[in-house]
Amino acid sequence: MRREMQADIVILGGGTGGTAAALAAAASGKTVILTEETPWIGGQLTSQAVPPDEHPWIEHFGCTRTYRNFREGVRQYYRAHFPMTPGARNQPELNPGSGIVSRISHDPRVGLAVLEQMLAPYIHSGRLTILYNSRVHQAETIGDTVSSVTVRHLGSGDELVLQAPFFIDATELGDLLPLAGIEYVTGAESQAQTGEPHAVDGAPAPQDMQGFTYCFAVDYAEGEEHLIDKPAMYDFWRNYRPAFWPDRLLSLTGVRPSTNEPVEYEIFPGHGGKFPLFQYRQILDPAHFDSRLGFRPLSLINWPQNDYWLGSLIDVPEEEVARHLYQAKQLSLSLLYWLQTEAPRPDGGQGYPGLRLRRDVVGTEDGLAMAPYIRESRRIQAEFTVLEQHVATASRPDGAAEAFADSVGVGCYRIDLHPSTGNRPYIDISSLPFQIPLGSLIPKRVKNVLAAGKNIGATHITNGCYRLHPVEWNIGEAAGSCASFCLDRNLFPTDVRNHEETLADFQQRLLQQGIELQWPKLRPV
Repeated sequence: MRREMQADIVILGGGTGGTAAALAAAASGKTVILTEETPWIGGQLTSQAVPPDEHPWIEHFGCTRTYRNFREGVRQYYRAHFPMTPGARNQPELNPGSGIVSRISHDPRVGLAVLEQMLAPYIHSGRLTILYNSRVHQAETIGDTVSSVTVRHLGSGDELVLQAPFFIDATELGDLLPLAGIEYVTGAESQAQTGEPHAVDGAPAPQDMQGFTYCFAVDYAEGEEHLIDKPAMYDFWRNYRPAFWPDRLLSLTGVRPSTNEPVEYEIFPGHGGKFPLFQYRQILDPAHFDSRLGFRPLSLINWPQNDYWLGSLIDVPEEEVARHLYQAKQLSLSLLYWLQTEAPRPDGGQGYPGLRLRRDVVGTEDGLAMAPYIRESRRIQAEFTVLEQHVATASRPDGAAEAFADSVGVGCYRIDLHPSTGNRPYIDISSLPFQIPLGSLIPKRVKNVLAAGKNIGATHITNGCYRLHPVEWNIGEAAGSCASFCLDRNLFPTDVRNHEETLADFQQRLLQQGIELQWPKLRPV
């Protein structure tokens, strides 16, 4: 079956950026259609099962008002619905999981509930329609504009033709770009192209991109046994040793990302002072809750050992995509089986059979996240591309990132690139708190499309610091706000950016919405 739908703004992809874009556009009074491939909106925060990875100042400044509302909504959800200890309930900066990676490590189901609450008024009023389990299938263009996008339901196969004055691509892989003929780049640019100190020598490498990860959730009870079936590819992954790794990938030896020197891990804290992997992304700390509930420590597993880099998902045949997704799932399941059966214990034994795969936490039968955690997307050829020279500490002798006159938000994270499909190790270098330029959201040619995720005008290098949760949220919120502003003024985004008074009006609107446009003087990270 094939039918049509219309809205003021169509947002393709309901991940972190797409959800923020939908919230901003609907709050501005526009009708919005949001599509999402999985049953959950939220992306990194939910369906990909990655706790928020944030900067040191996040509790006080450096994010949008709506992102702060989301964070406080998570804390309030626990206080309202969980039997907590008085001490935990009264912590203003409650970290539900006491995770190392985040000041607000939380269950993805809680994140989903809060996002749905934030969008509920617009859904119930009919202003926002969410099309779940729907994938971008086709796009029609007229000159330099996109006229419609067709999405296909992954279950029924039914197609919907979506029409709107503006489209926002917030898909995880920049799916709209090839379908609409929007110019884009992939993989690693060369030093000759960008002048970036950490770009590749010689020719660009369009299929050389960061690995992706299938995350999963486990809890733990000593003395119990919850062994999964031996994965089909276990023997392969058990013996796999990358050329740039000091040991087998399935081991407790990894590398320090900033130096690529060997580092030793431990699973649980308290045995030798090594980095405790289980606590790294722990999302439930039983000490915060009434002991009568029987909560166990619960953690999301997104570790060096289950990053997959044997091939990319972008611009390769569908059968190759399917093979890489399968092998990545097998890697994550093999990691769990190795942890349960062979991981060395401080007492001299092997394995932690008390690790229990929590399928309910991620909402899937196989216990792996609904979607892989994607670190790198197709990237638009943008009106402005952010380079390493704009944000890397070593490139900024004045101690401040490049100031962008068209700033639509801020972000902060190290330039952090995981091992790549080109068999290159980590790139992890210091950066400075940075701005998000509007020009990086705008394609060079196509007039009525904005990027709202990892597909902005960044490079392989700067994607490493523009890809994290609060930054993607800010990018999405700015995209949704820009499309709304353009509808109000009968403009295109390039008109907003390139007209000084109009840009000032738009930035004033962003400030009123609670979007910060610049940083105070801060240290590097």
